[in-house]
Amino acid sequence: MIKKLKSVKIRTQFILLILCTGILCFILFIKLWTNKWTIAKFFTGTDYSLTQMDDTDFMDAFYEAAKNYDIPDSEEDKEAAKALEPFFDMTDKYTSVYIYGLEDGYYRAGKYAQIMDSISFRTFFDFGYGILNGDGEHLSVLPLKFRNGTAMVMIYNYQSSIFIYPYFTGCLLFCCLLFLGIVLFLLNCKMHSILILEKEILTMASGDLTHQIPDFGGDEIGILGKELDGLRNSLNETILKEQESRRANQDLITALSHDLRTPLTVLTGYLEVLRLKRSPENEEEYLKRCLKKTEDIKELTDKMFEYALVSEEKETPDMTWISTDYIEQCLLENCDFIKLAGFTFRLLMPPAAGVLESDKTMIKRIFNNLFSNILKYGNKEEAVKIEGKTDKKFFIISVSNSVKQEHSQEGSNNIGLKNVQNMMNLLNGSMSAEIHHNIFKTELRFPLR
Repeated sequence: MIKKLKSVKIRTQFILLILCTGILCFILFIKLWTNKWTIAKFFTGTDYSLTQMDDTDFMDAFYEAAKNYDIPDSEEDKEAAKALEPFFDMTDKYTSVYIYGLEDGYYRAGKYAQIMDSISFRTFFDFGYGILNGDGEHLSVLPLKFRNGTAMVMIYNYQSSIFIYPYFTGCLLFCCLLFLGIVLFLLNCKMHSILILEKEILTMASGDLTHQIPDFGGDEIGILGKELDGLRNSLNETILKEQESRRANQDLITALSHDLRTPLTVLTGYLEVLRLKRSPENEEEYLKRCLKKTEDIKELTDKMFEYALVSEEKETPDMTWISTDYIEQCLLENCDFIKLAGFTFRLLMPPAAGVLESDKTMIKRIFNNLFSNILKYGNKEEAVKIEGKTDKKFFIISVSNSVKQEHSQEGSNNIGLKNVQNMMNLLNGSMSAEIHHNIFKTELRFPLR
């Protein structure tokens, strides 16, 4: 029921609440007023519905005493009226007694209730008497035998007004406060929801987009909260994607910049050999290799500028069908270069192993990174071992080299290996690397088709 009420519009909620609370408080007031004497007796032990006129002993004494007094002949008979004062004094201060002629109905004598001389009581009584239409005043009319005849006696008792008017005021005040309390409670709940919503908006404004906005139901505040939470999620996802895109783009540019150094190093090596004329018979071949390296450099710089301008989220390989012989050519090219640097190598490759779908540029970059690490950290005293093999699904290349004693892994940021790992993942392959007894081994697994 509460969930259904929460889905109703706020204006409708207040209208329903006011109607239901008003009916409830009205019924409660009627119940309290109808059972006023029972409630009074339960809490005070006094039955305020009974007056002095309900006391049979008093009324018997009152009847007997009347026989000892004479009825005044008229209202002007002051002596006879004064003689009745002891008779009137038998009643308490809440009772008024008036004697009228039985046959003519004219007023003869009487006593006004002493409590009416109190200003505070009289003010409170007049206020309650008008509202309750005389409730709180008990009237008894009875024929009473006096010594000289029978007269009509009217007795007014106001004792119950001591309870009934404060009780009425208390019940009315209690029911009104209950009505206002329930309405204000709902209003306070809505204000509390608005304050929470304000706090959530300020939290979002401070930059915290991870805090989920509570569910406020299906009314206008709830709808506003849900829409604001949706806006928070969208904005948070947009910012995260932008950060991820910027990070990926930065990583890619860093990787390409690192890859660019390898062909530059190779090119520098070939040019140094040509400058020193160490191998005149191979100058033509070295010039061709230099030109090939400049093409590789141009290709890498073009790709770097392309990704820097368009801010791609990640690098996308250009997949083509290639033979495993192409991988062998890349390996031979890098082996020749490390040979010029003073390394020895042993290359074992199987005959034509098959065809795979891959990116030629990425394959070049992969082996350039691996052999660049060998140039930096490899021990020239031991041969570099390169071995290729196939299984049912993969063409596997393993490269092993001894590591220099003075080299510390802690001084390397492993950018080259990270680049190789990322590129192998893009080519749907995998890479593993390990170092054991100062031998660093890398294994590349290319999927066959």
